[in-house]
Amino acid sequence: MTTTADQSLWLQDTPTTSRQAPLAGQHACDVAVIGGGIAGLTTGLLLLRHGFDVALLEAGTVGHGVSGNNTAKVTALQSTMYSTITRTHGADAAKAYAAAATAGVELLSTLADPTSCDFRRAPAATFAYTQNERDAVRAEADAATAAGLPVHWTDELDLPFPTYGAVRLAGQILVHPAKYVRGLAQAFLAEGGRLYEGSRVTSVSTAAPYQVDTAHGSVTAEHVVVATHYPLLDRGLFFARLDAERSYCIAARLRSGTPPEELAISAGSPSWSFSRHGHHVIVGGQSHPAGDHGVDFARYTALSDFAQQHFDIAEITHRWSAQDPKAYDGLPMVGSYLPGASHLWVSTGFAKWGLAMGTIAGAILADRIAGIDNPHAETFSPHRISLRGVPTLLQQNAKVAKDLVGDRLASPDAHDPDDVPIDDARVLPDGTGKKGVYRDRTGALHAVSLRCTHLGCLLRFNGAERSWDCPCHGSRFDVDGAVLEGPAVRPLPTRKP
Repeated sequence: MTTTADQSLWLQDTPTTSRQAPLAGQHACDVAVIGGGIAGLTTGLLLLRHGFDVALLEAGTVGHGVSGNNTAKVTALQSTMYSTITRTHGADAAKAYAAAATAGVELLSTLADPTSCDFRRAPAATFAYTQNERDAVRAEADAATAAGLPVHWTDELDLPFPTYGAVRLAGQILVHPAKYVRGLAQAFLAEGGRLYEGSRVTSVSTAAPYQVDTAHGSVTAEHVVVATHYPLLDRGLFFARLDAERSYCIAARLRSGTPPEELAISAGSPSWSFSRHGHHVIVGGQSHPAGDHGVDFARYTALSDFAQQHFDIAEITHRWSAQDPKAYDGLPMVGSYLPGASHLWVSTGFAKWGLAMGTIAGAILADRIAGIDNPHAETFSPHRISLRGVPTLLQQNAKVAKDLVGDRLASPDAHDPDDVPIDDARVLPDGTGKKGVYRDRTGALHAVSLRCTHLGCLLRFNGAERSWDCPCHGSRFDVDGAVLEGPAVRPLPTRKP
């Protein structure tokens, strides 16, 4: 049995398209959108249709971020979201969320129509993997029904193992996410948008007209939309209100049988998530807080073992992971970056459901900038006050404080680079600080400062992804210090091993 390492099924399966040139020199536009994923491209495309001149800046390549590393589910039924929102915000908020999620699903359907993205309708389900999860699924069925979703209860799912009841929603969407995002990019360009790839934004000025800077150029704009998944600007204290979680996926080609029809996810912890593509079954899960201790390849092994236990697997073909920010009170944050601001905008906090929620976020922001009332805007205001969410907020920030101090007091893992095993990393002393040293499969050493360039937390090694990850706010760096994921925008300084 073979495995293709570190490669999303969606990215490997998508034909290479011509890359857009990086931003160079000075430019001007009506709206600068930062981030070329689902939220950013949807916002940019809809703004073009409102008559705005739009420039979109993507740090890497369109579709290669979270948008190309997910389970491809576009659904308004999202695990146990409605029972959670009802507890935290009340029944009216759950209804508003259901309306927004449904609108996001249907808007994506409309935008996907002219693209070749393997679009198909499929049912979604939240199920009980164990008897102990049945009550949680019942509660979700009740909350989703009260929120207005046409769900129904079932004791039978198209899964190759016993389940203990499920809530099911018909007519949801399975899409090839990388093809879809690149289709959005092609439409954006065809309709007059300017797209710059390889253009990581390093700063945004504090007042309109804003100057948005990259390494080799700048854009001046009356409006700026920050759609970078995790906001890159420290103003607004988003880093104190978001918690980043990393999760993992494998794709397995079946020897016999067919993948499950339902876009299913279990209600408990650990959760098991299922999707499909052709003869491949996609299994996701093994989530953990970003920058957690002791993360290694066992995350993928657990998914592979589960798949082989329940399906007739010919081979595990792909593995990948993604990171998702979740707001302290569970709702996305879509609107003005700061209270009272009317030209700087943000969309974040989709908590693993960005295909639907990032899409409706794009519609909300495009309408807000165009001066059009949007019925979903108030629900997701970044400046809402949620008293029931305060304990979670305090808990999140207590963890950050603990990580910030605790890792500085902890002893190094080793004192000599010779003690670093092949394909692994250790924390070594570095003068008055610490450095991370990774030994690759050829035996070469890679050493970097462990101080995150965002707010200075010490990084931890993720052995599953061979990256240095921040436990405070989720920034990620490769073994040579390049930024893989924000909010950090500057690389790590290198060190001598």
